[in-house]
Amino acid sequence: MNTLETTQALTITQMAKQFGLRASALRYYEQIGLLLPATRVGGRRRYDRTAIRRLAVIQRARQVGFSLDEIRELFCGFRAGTPASHRWQKLSQRKLLELEESVKHIVLMQTLLRRMVNCRCDALDECGAGLLQKMCGDGKQSDIRL
Repeated sequence: MNTLETTQALTITQMAKQFGLRASALRYYEQIGLLLPATRVGGRRRYDRTAIRRLAVIQRARQVGFSLDEIRELFCGFRAGTPASHRWQKLSQRKLLELEESVKHIVLMQTLLRRMVNCRCDALDECGAGLLQKMCGDGKQSDIRL
């Protein structure tokens, strides 16, 4: 068991440091409901084991690309009693589809950039004319007229 698991409670500074965040991020997570409001001792926030574990889940979700809205859905978007495994599976499948679309877009961008590397035009105007000609020549409808 690591030291975070055996810790009684962490201050906001300690918690932020342990997770590589700013204290303002923790306050924001509280404000938007991702973290439950910390208990206060002498007016200072104290995060218990539950909050530490919840922040670990938030951080992992952020690492794999989930938005704050998606993380909120992970915690609050399912019926009570829905196992964590089902929650992760549903959101992960959706995120994987999103990533696959992003990969397709990136491959297209790479292809276009490779073509641009081989450009032999003397002026950007010449490039524009060539691009417009290809748009019209690809059988795609274009409202642009030369």
